Amino acid sequence: MDIIRYRTGDAAAALVGVRDEGQVFSLPGVPSLAALWALPLAEIRQRVRDRQAVPAADITLLPPVDGRTEVWAAGVTYVISREARVEESERSADVYRQVYDAERPELFFKSAAWRVAGDGQTIAARADSVVDVPEPEVALVINRFGEIAGYTACNDVSSRSIEGENPLYLPQAKVYLGGCALGPAIRPSWEIADPYDLGIELTIRREGAVAWHGQASTASLRRKFDDLVGYLMRADFYPDGVVLATGTCLVPPAPFSLADGDVVTVAVAGVGTLTTGVVRGLDRMLEAFGGVQGP
Repeated sequence: MDIIRYRTGDAAAALVGVRDEGQVFSLPGVPSLAALWALPLAEIRQRVRDRQAVPAADITLLPPVDGRTEVWAAGVTYVISREARVEESERSADVYRQVYDAERPELFFKSAAWRVAGDGQTIAARADSVVDVPEPEVALVINRFGEIAGYTACNDVSSRSIEGENPLYLPQAKVYLGGCALGPAIRPSWEIADPYDLGIELTIRREGAVAWHGQASTASLRRKFDDLVGYLMRADFYPDGVVLATGTCLVPPAPFSLADGDVVTVAVAGVGTLTTGVVRGLDRMLEAFGGVQGP
């Protein structure tokens, strides 16, 4: 079963519901995902149980985040992430070694809801970057009370060349239009028996052939999800919930870089498969994103 944000036919309005064995159900009294994450976990489960079947129709899945819900991310939570940061860093390799073992995790803002791409949509590589990579991650969907309500797949797109030049350039390497994708849906947390045994795969296709593929698992995660959530919620408040990407365990080695026309697939076992195309540069991303007016 998945919690979905979707559109039917040519309708403009986004709807929230549940998809279970191919059937779509509505959630009465839930106008948005943000409204759902404003509820306690017990009430979220009750709303899902109270679902109502809707007439069969063609649906289009939308990015599973809306309203004031923010997307945040954790870094250096797997050994491979630590080593990748050390490899790319020109002057500050020790910073990444230290944060991997530190009590306090690295947490940073990733995206506002409106900037997030969904399954079948497009991500971007920055035009002012030399090495750009997808980062497949398990993302936690957290309600306003700090409870983990669900899981979704995340592509935390990153510029390794910008980030590696100076750690203070992290926001430019991570936060830009086309830098975040989520989806295709949200798997409720109560349906995942062991979140520390989720297989993760990254596949990058170029001109129809596999250019890079890797497999890993949340079993190698350095930190616990509750620990990451606890630090995120320590001094902040998310009235419409928050999505937290939990770090990557697969990084294509340098000098591999995303190219215009690539297709990236992030698959999280039991959670979902997120596939996006790739464009290079802001102008191409504005064309692909649709509805965003550039300068």
